[in-house]
Order: sequence, then C-alpha cells, then structure tokens
Amino acid sequence: MSNNKRLPELPSIEELEAEIVRKKHKQNQHHLVRNAMYALVTVAAITALVAVLFMPVLRTYGTSMAPTLEDGETVIVIKSHNAKPGDVIAFYYNGKLFIKRVIALGGSVVDMDEAGNISVDGVPLDEPYLTEKAYGNGDVEFPFTVPDGLYFVLGDNRVNAADSRNSILGCVEPENTLGRVVFRVLPLKQFGKIR
Repeated sequence: MSNNKRLPELPSIEELEAEIVRKKHKQNQHHLVRNAMYALVTVAAITALVAVLFMPVLRTYGTSMAPTLEDGETVIVIKSHNAKPGDVIAFYYNGKLFIKRVIALGGSVVDMDEAGNISVDGVPLDEPYLTEKAYGNGDVEFPFTVPDGLYFVLGDNRVNAADSRNSILGCVEPENTLGRVVFRVLPLKQFGKIR
C-alpha cells in the first residue's frame, strides 16, 4: 500500500508577513478603541464632577424672570456666595431653588415709585432687561434699607414675581445662594451669556 497522503501546502513568506501585519493592525485597533473608551469615560467623569462641584446645570421653572429667562430653559450656574448688583443668582428658600436678579446689597436704600421705577441710594436704576415695569403686589414699604450682609432681589417679570418686595421671601442671605446664573444652554436658539 502506498501512502499518498498529501502534506498541506505551507504558506509563502509573503502570506506569513501579510498575516502578521493583519494581526498587528487588528491588535492596534483593539488598543485604540479601548484607549478611546477609557478617555471618554474619564472625560465624562471629570465633566460630571465639575458640573456638580463648580458649575451646576439647572432647568428654569415659571415666568418670574421673563423675558431674561423663560420657563423650561436650561442654564449653567457658577457656584459662588458673592454677587453684585445686576447679577442673576440662584438661591434656596424653604428648600426650593429660585432665580432672581440682585438689585442692591446690604446697607443700600432701595426706592420704587408707583410706576415701578427703581432707584438705589438715590440713583435711578437703568434696567434694559425689562419689558415692563410694575410696582407689584409686595408688602415692603419703600424706601427700604437692605439689611447688612443681604441681597435685595427682584424678578425681571415685575408684574408676576415673588421677590424681595414681599416680606415672605424677603432679602437673600449670601450663604443661601447656589451661585450666579451665567449661561443659557437650551433652547439652542437662545444659547449664550445671560445678561
């Protein structure tokens, strides 16, 4: 009997080199994908940490800050307990988060006439962010001296805003502030800095 079994044909050197190149390319792709995933997870974790610690993202509710901020918009806050007149701030009151504009600091005298015109320490306030002035339904008597260390805040929708004109909310303590509302993210057509 003859043993006519044929041995398998060995690959050529070119075929072996091509296979080695293909395997290395596949390994490189695997490493690249894995490293990209690690980088994305790291960036996402850092972004979340920064958002929680330094720049919270909030969604607005209500119309008390219209036209500056409308109901349902998404804004970025820079954490801070320091504000100056004109800043839009987010603060806590009775466990709820409010957004209002700082009008005056402690020690200042705020006055408002029946038409809703405001002056601080006798200087009329220029308020280009308003579409309508109003005296509102507050129970605070003007002229009003802001207690030391507090913020006198108003909503930009003076007709329909609960703010420092009412003794229930009153003036805001800096330690109750989350920070300054500085940037609108959504809706995209309104994307930009808050003024």
